[in-house]
Amino acid sequence: MALSDEVFDHRPDPENPGWRHWNLKDPTLFNSAVMGKLITRVEGDKSRLRMFPERKHENLQGIIHGAVTLALIDISMFTTMHTLGSGNAGPSVTLELSTQFTGGGDPSRPLDAVTEIMRETGKLVFVRGTVEQEEQIVASFSGIVRKFPPR
Repeated sequence: MALSDEVFDHRPDPENPGWRHWNLKDPTLFNSAVMGKLITRVEGDKSRLRMFPERKHENLQGIIHGAVTLALIDISMFTTMHTLGSGNAGPSVTLELSTQFTGGGDPSRPLDAVTEIMRETGKLVFVRGTVEQEEQIVASFSGIVRKFPPR
């Protein structure tokens, strides 16, 4: 059993047909404790990770806090690595993340990170994507994940 299978819940989400859970089994760790429910699905050569904003995700302007958007982006790189790439997203780290915010996120609508793998080597995964709410782009990004062998 891969480490990601031990710590993540990847079951189909009965509330959202065609989607799968992307949640840590330990609800006290960051993803679950801060981000709440996350679901994912593969769309051709792209992966979509969705969160459902809550009041705690808003800033003083009543929009989704930039740190929440950055956290969604970071988590989405690992989701993409797991769903589209070669592997175990558990024992890996973000090496680089470049983000351009293009708008504010509406906390009344789901927030999606849509990502693709640009290149994958034995140790690195190069990812790019956008954060979207339907047709509105909230941010664009690119990043690099360093893979480690399972422990």
